[in-house]
This record gives sequence, structure tokens and C-alpha cells, in this order.
Amino acid sequence: MQLIDDVTGTTLASASTLDESIRGESADKTAKARRVGALIAERAGRKGISAAVFDRGGHAYHGRIAALADGAREGGLAV
Repeated sequence: MQLIDDVTGTTLASASTLDESIRGESADKTAKARRVGALIAERAGRKGISAAVFDRGGHAYHGRIAALADGAREGGLAV
């Protein structure tokens, strides 16, 4: 997941399941997606970002997509 400034086209923060803090977890993919959402919210907060627009890229809003958004919300990011 990335937070991108649409005006400048630059990536402000990113997180994925390949991050060291998530890679070692023995959880299912949905739980890891929720953790990625929480991690991006944490990184966004450090940069002073409190709200973002969620672009699911045409994918249905359920399963891992919903878990990622829920994790970001739980982490304090207004999505």
C-alpha cells in the first residue's frame, strides 16, 4: 500500500507484507493485510497525514481489501 501525493506524484509512505515486522508473522493473509493497514496509518501519522482517499483499484471491497482499510482506520487514518 502506498500513500501518494496526487499533485506531485510522489510516494509519501508505504507498507507491505514484505516489511520485516510483518514478514515473520504466522498469520493468514487477511490478518497480514489488516497489519499492513495499521502500519501505513502509523507511518502516515509520523508524517502528519491524518486522512487519505482509498483507491481499491477496481477490486471488490471485501476480504483482504476491507481488512487493509479497517486496519488503517484502527490505526487512526481517516479513510
